[in-house]
Amino acid sequence: MVLSRVRPSFEERERLSSIARKVLSRIEDLAWSGGVECETILVGSAARGTWLSGDHDLDVFIGVPEGSSLVPALEIARLVAPKFEERYAEHAYVHALFEGFELDLVPCYLVEDASRIISAVDRTPFHNRYVSRRIMGLEDEVLLLKQFMKGIGVYGSELKVGGFSGYLAELLVIRYGSFLGVLEKAALWRPGEVIDLEDHTSLSHEDPLVVVDPVDPGRNVAAALTLDRMFQFVAASRLFLKEPDLEFFFPSPISPLSDQELQEHIAKRKSTLILLEFAAPDQVEDVVFPQLRKAEQSVRALLDRNGFSVLRSDADWHRFVLAEMGEGEMGGSGKSGSYGAIRMLFELEVASLPRVERRVGPPVWEAEHAKMFISSHPDTFSGPYVEDGRLVVEVARKFVEAKELLCARMESLSLGRHLGPELRRGYKIYGGLEILKIGDPEFRVFMARYFSARERIS
Repeated sequence: MVLSRVRPSFEERERLSSIARKVLSRIEDLAWSGGVECETILVGSAARGTWLSGDHDLDVFIGVPEGSSLVPALEIARLVAPKFEERYAEHAYVHALFEGFELDLVPCYLVEDASRIISAVDRTPFHNRYVSRRIMGLEDEVLLLKQFMKGIGVYGSELKVGGFSGYLAELLVIRYGSFLGVLEKAALWRPGEVIDLEDHTSLSHEDPLVVVDPVDPGRNVAAALTLDRMFQFVAASRLFLKEPDLEFFFPSPISPLSDQELQEHIAKRKSTLILLEFAAPDQVEDVVFPQLRKAEQSVRALLDRNGFSVLRSDADWHRFVLAEMGEGEMGGSGKSGSYGAIRMLFELEVASLPRVERRVGPPVWEAEHAKMFISSHPDTFSGPYVEDGRLVVEVARKFVEAKELLCARMESLSLGRHLGPELRRGYKIYGGLEILKIGDPEFRVFMARYFSARERIS
């Protein structure tokens, strides 16, 4: 049942093969006419027969000899398809559209040994050869594992997800022989689990899961996997082995919340929601999301430090075109965001605090510290007085509303190299039912996920 939905049809495979041949031929023609010495390599799941039905992505590497420049290969990549954009990871590559397929055209160096790589992408052809020689006959097992990981939300090594890469899924199937074999072993994992297919064990790692790269023992293939994603997979594996269910592979889609549904969730929880919104920068996800998570934690810490207890928070990048935010209510000069909106959500146990704030100082017998404490609080409602041997004062709290605090302090927070400047150009803060003003479906799905946070644990 699952395989019939995830295994590419004969027509799909033929179409992919045809497009791959066209792309490789196009690159070879461009290289020949330009006098560029290079080798074209189809890599990734398309090359190994482990791609899921409906995935129309091709990864093509343009390899040049060591000691030469990557620039000619990049120039060739720019000419493969009329619709493309240049992206940058460790070095520049091209993302293009070619007859309905998405292409990543990546210049790399043709090194003789994975231990001598010049950039991280040079390792990929070695991965391709290693898996291709061992995956024959196990392709369906990989498809099952990938779809299971997709269904439970742990597939993808990009920093937004922090999950399992396709290469990691393939190595797990090679190591344990089948989809069920992987789940049976994963059900027993503990933090610090080590999997070493080639018995290298040359270096120690401190990640939650360590899968020693069989072609480069100094690298952990699972380095991008977070502790939470690892144990989502562990818990789902245990439950699936106990109670198999198609829902693991194909969960019901999450619908955007209507205004009424959003109001009902807010009313039921009786907490206070604060949403910070500003334009997204022109950067790739793996640049933005580490900054976004740190920014979320910075804002959360600011709220907590000032007495606004945060129950939970979340953040995301929504890719619609953000309307002009305009001068006014909450800060900044206003700016339209052609790259979408950054949104950070904070659910507060309290959004308003009493004006009076209690501050506990040093023990009375620490004379110098006591003197400094008293002098730093010249205006008090009450105090100083002694309680349990310590000085106590009751003073006026500077910020009694969470939104007031954020407006005053947001721009002084360290939010990252790319997010900070965007926020200072303009931002908006929504409180409570003001969130209803945001109607785009991507945001409403984000809120639905937030309110229905529930994973398959037991």
